[in-house]
Amino acid sequence: MILIMSVIQLLTTSYSRAQRFTFEGDRKKQSMNFVLIKNLIIVPLYINGKGPYSFILDTGVNPLIITDASIIDSLNLKSLRTTKLAGLGEGNDIEAYLTNQINVRLESASMEKMPTAILKEDIFNLSSHVGIRIYGLLGFYFFNSFTVKIKYPAKRMTFALPDTKLKKKGERLPLEMISNKPYVQLFISPTDDEKTELKMILDIGASHAISLEAYQGKPFPLPAKTIKANLGIGFAGLISGHIGRMNRVDIGRFTFKDVLASFPDFTQAGAKTGVSVRNGNIGSNLLKHFDLTIDYTNGEIYLKPNSYANATFEHDMSGMEVYVQQGNPNVYFVGRIEPDSPAEQAGILTNDQLLSLNFKPVTDYDLDDIDQMLKAGDGKRIILQLGREDKMLYKILILKRRI
Repeated sequence: MILIMSVIQLLTTSYSRAQRFTFEGDRKKQSMNFVLIKNLIIVPLYINGKGPYSFILDTGVNPLIITDASIIDSLNLKSLRTTKLAGLGEGNDIEAYLTNQINVRLESASMEKMPTAILKEDIFNLSSHVGIRIYGLLGFYFFNSFTVKIKYPAKRMTFALPDTKLKKKGERLPLEMISNKPYVQLFISPTDDEKTELKMILDIGASHAISLEAYQGKPFPLPAKTIKANLGIGFAGLISGHIGRMNRVDIGRFTFKDVLASFPDFTQAGAKTGVSVRNGNIGSNLLKHFDLTIDYTNGEIYLKPNSYANATFEHDMSGMEVYVQQGNPNVYFVGRIEPDSPAEQAGILTNDQLLSLNFKPVTDYDLDDIDQMLKAGDGKRIILQLGREDKMLYKILILKRRI
């Protein structure tokens, strides 16, 4: 399902913007491939000379976030301070360790004493939702150090020092930096007769298209048709809400039709994010339509349409989450099931194990394959072989375009 991973606030400390990545020797820029799963960019990070550890690039976070606390012992960290982190979700603030004993390296770029928060509990469980072991999130300090070009179709990224000449192609939009997070202007049109200007976080660490959290300090008005949905996981736990569609979304000179919009429960999102500052965020399901050039130093982003430019926006048509068992990358289970969804109607239950899809063993699929299969089309039938307790059973899942 959709992962919402933005809006973390350190409650007890702040960090200097002056700290930056540098390259070895005379190097000015670097290109590299990345892994793309569920619209999330995953890169290999070395920490204190060990690794690589898989991290998600996320413009919505400030310090380095380590979500897998098992890493602590191997990094020889001493005298960790404890703080609390606030963010999206239905739970309370969570505890984390703070440290500046972390030295990181991504390809030839490195940074010493990176401000880092290590979660005491892996509330994200990102590894299970992405399908490979994820250790955390890399955000502001990487993007503040470079001009970053991201090409989603090629799964390739180039990052260059701010004073390096780098071709910036596409339409330029201004970025406004607030609390080390980038904001852009967006216009939405729920109907043909409406057009509303919004202030949105640019959030490549969120896999949805847009999330609308608050408007004029109150819950964002829902469109005429929505469905209840599980929207993912935030720093304070599970996020529930609704999914609807915007008739039209305009960013710069580019227009998108029938865009999926998430509406998190106001108490779990908008009320926690500072409703006077933002209306929501733009995630990678929309941003992947462009080759992006992100330049924090000059406060700008360039959007150049790519081969995804005409891709439509589709929501999961099954109504069930699928996750990977921790430590077993080819063992899949059913997570939350949405009320009155095709999965519920088919008699699928939470904690059922997926054994095969259309008589093909699940070991032949990765999590992205399964995610795409569950969006395959209205009325499409999928025959599931399930393990439930000590039984094996078959269910026919009929996908439905619910929104």
